[in-house]
Amino acid sequence: LSESSRHGRLYNRPFVECFEETPMLVAVLTYMGYGILTIFGYLRDFLRHWQIERCPIAREREEQKDFVPLYQDFENFYTRNLYMRIRDNWNRPICSVPGAKMELMQRLSHDYNWTFEYTGRIVQDVINLGSYNYLGFAENTGPCADSAAEVTMKYGVGVASTRQETGNLDRHEEMEKLVANFLGVESAMAFGMGFATNSMNIPALAGKGCLILSDELNHTSLVLGARLSGSTIRVFKHNNMQSLEKLLREAIAHGQPRTHRPWKKILILVEGIYSMEGSIVRLPEVIALKKRYKAYLYLDEAHSIGALGPRGRGVVDYFGLDTCDVDVMMGTFTKSFGAAGGYIAGKRLIEYLRSHSHSAVYATSMSPPVVEQIITSMKCIMGEDGTTKGSERIQQLAENTVYFRKRLREMGFIIYGNNDSPVVPMMLYMPAKIGAFGREMFKRNIGVVVVGFPATPIIESRARFCISAAHTKDMLDRVNHESFICRDGN
Repeated sequence: LSESSRHGRLYNRPFVECFEETPMLVAVLTYMGYGILTIFGYLRDFLRHWQIERCPIAREREEQKDFVPLYQDFENFYTRNLYMRIRDNWNRPICSVPGAKMELMQRLSHDYNWTFEYTGRIVQDVINLGSYNYLGFAENTGPCADSAAEVTMKYGVGVASTRQETGNLDRHEEMEKLVANFLGVESAMAFGMGFATNSMNIPALAGKGCLILSDELNHTSLVLGARLSGSTIRVFKHNNMQSLEKLLREAIAHGQPRTHRPWKKILILVEGIYSMEGSIVRLPEVIALKKRYKAYLYLDEAHSIGALGPRGRGVVDYFGLDTCDVDVMMGTFTKSFGAAGGYIAGKRLIEYLRSHSHSAVYATSMSPPVVEQIITSMKCIMGEDGTTKGSERIQQLAENTVYFRKRLREMGFIIYGNNDSPVVPMMLYMPAKIGAFGREMFKRNIGVVVVGFPATPIIESRARFCISAAHTKDMLDRVNHESFICRDGN
């Protein structure tokens, strides 16, 4: 259990996060499980080599056996012998709006998940605990859907051009002004893809001679953006301010390798809510450090914008901080707003990005109905639609999050993360439990995301629940009850 005590003066509310260490017996049994799977995997590969067992997976052609392989052998080994056994838990086709409940296409496999056959049957009323639909705006009825339909009739679906050419609509301009107003910053810029917002803009902000300090659990888009920038990258332990401060001190004291010249720029990369851990960044401490050492701060609020704070303004709002203390505010519209794309916001950097960001210069601009979905949902959150529905959704999400986490802990589950995080990782540990839990929950009409290695550490496999304002108390109670039954195998 980690709690802010040393820096308590920086927080206006208790900051409590729980990461229970894996019990020794569970860790040993988990390693044994992976060991058994690996041994049997090599045995089956031996049988496949001698064509005793059929292997339908894609392989290098015989005439290319002397070529350098396109992919690493272990990755292919892992896919053949471990992932394929539980592949039925992923990529299930959805044929409805991914709201609190959804409809899924039923599929069967007669060859142990190598191929799937669709039966034509629709599985109705599956409780959706997997979508990032935090505020429940992923819906096909209501003001957002109606506005998007009207804009589609006027503007069409595609723009077929970049913003710098003939793809800059009046709706894009209105959306960016609204985003800046929503965040309380000078200006904002929107992009058509959330992943590209990070991976294509970080290289425009940092380059050779710059230092990037990245949290070890940062999303792949941040990692890719940092690598593409050509900057020197150093990783600090997750949410560990002592580790971050040590790297900052060394950077200031020693400068660049070999030349020892001062770094052109030091950029700290953190997320608001970490999507696999359910933890919230220690933003007050990060800001204090970046001010002390004259660094820049890049905050990724993909999961926290709309989902945290009394006004839904994200982690800055959650801690009651000043947006001016965050140099680059990034977020996505794919989660709390039920749309697509992302944004970069801040002061005095947006005009620079308009001409230097690859995503801005070369990518087609956002689809008009998607833009309208963002505008309508954001106005609802801000209360500019003349109702209190937005604030009610924010309050409902907060209540659902606290209630669901509390009930799981009361039932004896090991839960990771912050009490206020709507991302709720529930630990499963053993590899066999990943597939079993996902299947058993689906049998009970509950759709959950199960995650294992390499997306998590090898002994920390988990189920990840994403709470929504659209979930009712009865739905959450049912999920809690069925999770308990599935865990005990009854």
